[in-house]
Amino acid sequence: MTLQDYFKKDYEKGLWSMESITLIYMAFTTLLIGFYWNGLADPMGMMVTRLIMLGAMGAMYGVYRLYPCRALRILRVVPPLLGLIFWYPETYDFCSQLPYLDHIFAGIDQTLFGCQPALVFNTVVTSTFWSEAFNMGYYAYYYMMGATLIFYLLCRYPQADKAGFVFLASFFLFYLIYEFLPVAGPQYYFKAVGVEAADTGVFPAVGYYFQTHTEMLMPEIKGIFSQLVLGAQEVGERPTAAFPSSHVGMSTVTMLLAWKARNKWLFWVMMPLYLLLCCATVYIQAHYLIDSICGFFTALLFFGLTSWLFNRIHKTSNSPQ
Repeated sequence: MTLQDYFKKDYEKGLWSMESITLIYMAFTTLLIGFYWNGLADPMGMMVTRLIMLGAMGAMYGVYRLYPCRALRILRVVPPLLGLIFWYPETYDFCSQLPYLDHIFAGIDQTLFGCQPALVFNTVVTSTFWSEAFNMGYYAYYYMMGATLIFYLLCRYPQADKAGFVFLASFFLFYLIYEFLPVAGPQYYFKAVGVEAADTGVFPAVGYYFQTHTEMLMPEIKGIFSQLVLGAQEVGERPTAAFPSSHVGMSTVTMLLAWKARNKWLFWVMMPLYLLLCCATVYIQAHYLIDSICGFFTALLFFGLTSWLFNRIHKTSNSPQ
C-alpha cells in the first residue's frame, strides 16, 4: 500500500477488538474499585483515569467517523495501548489489600534450586558485558511489543485485529492474576526481610507490609542500560506483578505473534533480546526463578486461549442469522 491508500475513505463498522477488551477490563476493575473503595489510597483518581480513557477513546472514534480511513482507524489503538501504563500500577492498589505471599514463592525457589537464584545469579555473572546485555534485553521489552504491533498494523492489516486482541487480552489476564495474587518479588521481599534471610532457608511472611513500604534492593550500576532499567523501575515499578512474570509472559506472546506474522526478520532479530530479557528477570532480581518459568508456560496458555476466544467470537458474529 502507498501512503495515500491509508487516507482513502474506507469506513469499517464496529470497534477494534482491542477497544472492546479494554472497555470490559475497565468495567471489571471499576467494580473492584467500588469493592475496595475505603482501602484504596485514591479511588476517585482511579475513576477519573477511566473517564479520561473513555473520553480519549470516544474522541478518537469520533474523529474516525468524521473522516473514516485506515490511518485514523489505526490511531484508535493508541488509547488502549497507553492504558497499560495506567492499569499496571493499579494492580498494586488492588493486590496490596491482601497479605503478600512472597514467603511461599521464595520457599519454592529454595526447595527446587537449593538457593535463591535471584540473589545468586548476579553474584556469579559479574562482568559489565553481561550486566549490560541482560539489562538491554529487559529494557527492550516495550520496544519489542511495539515493533510487533506496528508491523501488524502496517504490514499485516487483515490480521491486526486478532493480533491486537491476543496481545491486549493476554496482558489483562496477567493483570487479573496480579490483582488477586500479591507477590512483590525478590527486589522488594529481600529488602524487607534482609538478604541474610536467604541463608537461613526460613522466609517470614510479611502480611500487609508492602501497603506502606515500596523500597527496593539497589542494584550495582555498571553501564547505561542498567541505569535506564533502574530509572524506569524508580518511576513505574511497584511491589506487585511478580508471579507469573509478565515480562517473560508477554514477550513470549510477542514472539509467538511475530512468528505468526511470517516475517523471519522480525522474529529472529528479536530472538536474542527475548532470551536476554528472560534471563534478566532473575538477574536484576525482579522475579523469583519460578515466576519466570511459569510466565513462559502461562503465556502459551493465554496465547492459545485468547486466539480461540477471538475465533469463537468472530465466528459467532459472522454466522448467518
